[in-house]
Amino acid sequence: MVEPLLPPARVGPKGGRREKHPRRRIVDAIFYVVRTGCAWRQLPKDFAPWPTVYWYFTWWHDDGTVERIHDALRGKVREADGRDAEPSAGLIDSQSVRTADTVPAATRGFDAGKKVKGRKRFIVTDTLGLLLAVHVVAASIQDRDGAKRPLLWTRLDHPGVRKVWADQGFAGRLIDWAAQILGRELEIVRKDPDQRGFQVQPKRWAVERTFSWLTAHRRLARDYETSSAHSETMIRWAMIGVMVRRLTRGGAATRPGRRPLLRQPSQPVGSTLP
Repeated sequence: MVEPLLPPARVGPKGGRREKHPRRRIVDAIFYVVRTGCAWRQLPKDFAPWPTVYWYFTWWHDDGTVERIHDALRGKVREADGRDAEPSAGLIDSQSVRTADTVPAATRGFDAGKKVKGRKRFIVTDTLGLLLAVHVVAASIQDRDGAKRPLLWTRLDHPGVRKVWADQGFAGRLIDWAAQILGRELEIVRKDPDQRGFQVQPKRWAVERTFSWLTAHRRLARDYETSSAHSETMIRWAMIGVMVRRLTRGGAATRPGRRPLLRQPSQPVGSTLP
């Protein structure tokens, strides 16, 4: 699924030599970094040398290959779920994460509400939780300010999205800005005043689930990228892995190492197997 979406191999003016490492091993190495959270220099010897893998990572980031792969797979996942390739509604939310010491101080800040020093991720998803736009900024940026750019990107890349749901952190002047500048409706999903403890919010739960998908990748549990743009690309690679597994799974997921308990049809459920 991914190989046809990759750019053709680079060759010299007279043809040049063939690429030494298969593209699949390069993609697998990037998935390995995103999933396990290891440093580029700690890639196992089974993969291509880490400078080669990182070179491909930056090349595909710079020429937009990662975005094209991600968008193509998102359309396939939506069609496999019986939806149109392009969504008509979206959800927006933010997540503050801590950063590594190698992250420049100019690209990080302090989120006073979450008590987190690092960066803040803004994502816009469709109602299935699939990524439409992502923007990484310093954690000190308020939700209503940092949301403008991903909402604008959603408006330009997905003009069919007419309505976006958000939580109370996006209330206020952002609603008027979305209506006047973007011509889109931003609806705030508010909590029940009598709510006690955690409760799944209608319509907004899908974007919360997407954040849980992302933080299951150890590279995204903390922000290690020097560039905010590379952080956004790491998030797209994580979603590419999620969508590829969904498209190729072919059935319900089962936990490795677990086998279902078998019993004879005539035996009651509570009986002991011989």
